[in-house]
Amino acid sequence: MKKLYDRDEVWFAVGWIVVYVLAFGNADQFSEQIGMPKLLTVIVGLLLSLLLYGFVRKNGLMMYLGLCPPQGKGRRYLWFIPLLAISSVNFWNGLMFNYPPVETLLFIVSMCFVGFLEEIIFRGLLFKGLCRGSVRTAILVSSLTFGAGHIVNLLTGAALFDTLLQLVYASAIGFCFTAFFHASGSILPLILSHAFINSTSAFAVQPDAGTHILMTVIQTFLGVGYGLWLLRQKKENV
Repeated sequence: MKKLYDRDEVWFAVGWIVVYVLAFGNADQFSEQIGMPKLLTVIVGLLLSLLLYGFVRKNGLMMYLGLCPPQGKGRRYLWFIPLLAISSVNFWNGLMFNYPPVETLLFIVSMCFVGFLEEIIFRGLLFKGLCRGSVRTAILVSSLTFGAGHIVNLLTGAALFDTLLQLVYASAIGFCFTAFFHASGSILPLILSHAFINSTSAFAVQPDAGTHILMTVIQTFLGVGYGLWLLRQKKENV
């Protein structure tokens, strides 16, 4: 993997995106077929996480890819308040148990792996690779790629309307997360936030169309506004 990474960081990230999407998609499908939803997904998530983390650690990329605490003056910013607000989205419309206990546990564990992998792939590998060109382009491409990636949910039976809204707010959150990494040098808070958002969706109450649109507007406003503020702070510090 090191040779592929040294040759082109961006294409290395793209390769990981393809592997991640195919592996998780097939694992979800096979888990359903054997009557244990998310069981194989947890196994695949664990293996991919160990493989990627091992590669990052072995090659001295921990700080470069943000697997470290926030750096420098960023420690003084009240960064985590908007992150907490965004992370609580699944509580906005109430809570309920959507799955049986064992399936809920497997869902939560698999979503933690999703948060870990997606942050390293999109915020770490892809963004840092693109930064070798234009930082603005890197932020935009990383954000939109992350948002657009959720279109694969259509393949698992998600409704078109819900998926389109998800593309919007996921892109906004992707922008916010990328700006956070660029400003702070850390993706650790993003991994926690991402994993929490995904995991708590197991307890989310499905909103009606109007409420869903309102929640999308709020998430988009928070994500874009917070991201722009972070970039401004980064510019002032520089």
